[in-house]
Order: sequence, then structure tokens, then C-alpha cells
Amino acid sequence: MDHRIHQLPHQHALNVATPVRQASSKSNVNFKDVLTEQTGLKISKHASERLQERNIEIDTKQWEKINDKVKEAKAKGITDSLVITEQAALLVSAKNNTVVTAMNRQEATSRIFTNINGTILMDK
Repeated sequence: MDHRIHQLPHQHALNVATPVRQASSKSNVNFKDVLTEQTGLKISKHASERLQERNIEIDTKQWEKINDKVKEAKAKGITDSLVITEQAALLVSAKNNTVVTAMNRQEATSRIFTNINGTILMDK
């Protein structure tokens, strides 16, 4: 008996149908995904929870401005920055383009921020 594996001729290869995914009627789009698509800035799970817990709302236009400033900071060699807006203080990894955590301005006034090498002050 020959125990070697023999290759089957091409016409005998198994044809396995790939299942076709149907589009769902509901759209499960969340803000985090839209933001990443639009601006490239990601929000970590932790930061997303903090934004929600602390009722911090940042509109799309402001996120775009924050993203632009983070890109500018990254171009200047900044890897981790503190972004201060009228409403919030965000710790952002410019290296990873990710918002790491968030707090409202009142909480931020009594904090010491470490492991950052740049600060971005945002106007309205």
C-alpha cells in the first residue's frame, strides 16, 4: 500500500460556497465608530465610559478640531498629550491616535498629570 499523499487533479477540488452576508435592516452605528471613520481619532473603552459617566458631550466639529491639533502635536514629536477644552480634559496618545481617558474640567483642576509631553488648549 502506498502511504504517500497524492494531489487530486484540479477539476476534482472541493467547491465550498462562501456564505453571503445580508445587510441588516437595523444600523448599529455608534458614535465611537463614526468618530474613528471621520477623524481617525479613536476613543478607548475606558475613555468612552468616562465620557458617558461624566456627561461630557463633545460635538463632531470639536472632535475634528481636537484631531487636527493632535496630528499637529504628533508632527512636532509629541507622543502623549493633555487636551483641555472648555468642558473636559482628555489624555490622548498621539502616537496611537487614541483618547485614553477623559474628565470634566472641575475634576481636572485638582489633578497632577504625568507621562505627558505636550498640552493642547482648545477654544470653542
